[in-house]
Amino acid sequence: MDYYRIPRNELGAGAKIPISILESADEVFRAAAFDMIETIEKHNARGERTVFICPVGPVGHYPIFVREVNTRRISLSRVWFINMDEYLADPSTWVDLDDRLSFRGFMRRTVYDRLDPALAMSEAQRVFPDPKDPGAIGRLIAELGGVDACYGGIGITGHVAFNEPEAVSPEEFAERRTRVLRISPETRAVNAVGELGGAIERMPEWCITVGMKEIIAAKKIRLYCFRDWHRAAVRRAAYGDISACFPVTLLQNHPDARITVTGNVAEPAY
Repeated sequence: MDYYRIPRNELGAGAKIPISILESADEVFRAAAFDMIETIEKHNARGERTVFICPVGPVGHYPIFVREVNTRRISLSRVWFINMDEYLADPSTWVDLDDRLSFRGFMRRTVYDRLDPALAMSEAQRVFPDPKDPGAIGRLIAELGGVDACYGGIGITGHVAFNEPEAVSPEEFAERRTRVLRISPETRAVNAVGELGGAIERMPEWCITVGMKEIIAAKKIRLYCFRDWHRAAVRRAAYGDISACFPVTLLQNHPDARITVTGNVAEPAY
């Protein structure tokens, strides 16, 4: 695991997923927002739809995205946001929309309610995976002709969306579709620190997540990392062996994946 000690000035050299280094979190969030904006503008100019798989984590790019859409008067009438995941109160029920942990609630408050209604996409184009019909995501993506871009981060266990590690072959894991699953103790602990001041007993145990199959099929994948503990996650993602035990490594085989990190993440893990 010598890759954990790769110095900043060598990070990216020989990486199996390309890495871009920006100095601050603000720069990383701007890069994400403008990648989204530029993709939409390009497709709008051609009269084409735009289909994104979107995260709630990272989230710092959304205020920039909303501001640019409203300022530039960019129509989102042909844009679909398919959110990666959502917490569940039990294996078949979303957490309440008003729960502070709800990704649906976050997107409503931070994105949809702040967009100019004349520019916003319709309610039908604001999509979350549904525990009562997980297969709906795959059917929608097929109907729309595929996903143009998947945006996200890397979790402490190497998960992308909530695709937690499994003791299976990479080939089998790459076929995992949208599904309900238990959240790992590690992920619950990290998320409790970030969202609930460490109140781990308050963290949901269940989630629904878009699968690796849907993510890997996106035309491009852009991951953004800015926390100190991402130092190890990014290095293992880009230099480690492909394994379902660290799911993001499966993206090493993707033709257009990239990880963008802050200066602190570029420092060695230890």
